[in-house]
Amino acid sequence: MKTAIVTGASRGLGLALAKALAERGWRLVIDARGAAALEAAREELAAAARDAQHESAAATTVIAVAGDIADEAHRRELVAAAGERIDLVVNNASLLGPSPLPPVAQLAPAALEEILRANVVGPLGLIRLALPRIPEGGRILNVTSDAAVEPYEGWGGYGASKAALEQLTRILAAERPGLRVYAVDPGDMRTRMHQDAFPGEDISDRPPPEDRVPGLLALIEGELPSGRYAARELSPSHA
Repeated sequence: MKTAIVTGASRGLGLALAKALAERGWRLVIDARGAAALEAAREELAAAARDAQHESAAATTVIAVAGDIADEAHRRELVAAAGERIDLVVNNASLLGPSPLPPVAQLAPAALEEILRANVVGPLGLIRLALPRIPEGGRILNVTSDAAVEPYEGWGGYGASKAALEQLTRILAAERPGLRVYAVDPGDMRTRMHQDAFPGEDISDRPPPEDRVPGLLALIEGELPSGRYAARELSPSHA
């Protein structure tokens, strides 16, 4: 049974991906800042795993650890819960920053520091702790954004953090050729974070996060080399 750490798994893309992994028999360690929502997600994932398992298969374990990925002690809890072997780390938890999104010149330094701690320092800290337990061929998947490469107005803090995460991903891939290290852009989705980015706007035309899961699974289960990918382009349904 393979083990994965999936951060930000109480809703949205993290929950959708964790559900797909649970149905495939993965042992999961999940986190989120909200304990109640995380426990509800854990119950949902455990039920999905039970429904998908053959009678002879071992039950999938889902361990929920509430906390903030920016906190060192929480990162240590996640790795300890995962155990001696970690086959996959998914850094999905992210912080958007102030909403409505301010112009970059009006972004408070304290707000930028908070975004960077959550979106860059936290993921790198988790990777650093997990690396000794990741076997050859293991996967690290860092969820990024097109805001890392496109200059969208108002997205200065979030975009800068994702650009930094992408560069760290590229360097880690060069330094650890025995691993598969990915930055994946899921694209626009119908999630709470995207709604917070566009307060008061109708985002019902965005696809649900479940539509992006096949692209992530292509990285987790396939043999694509380390690099940056767009989830939509990896989906079997993409034309």
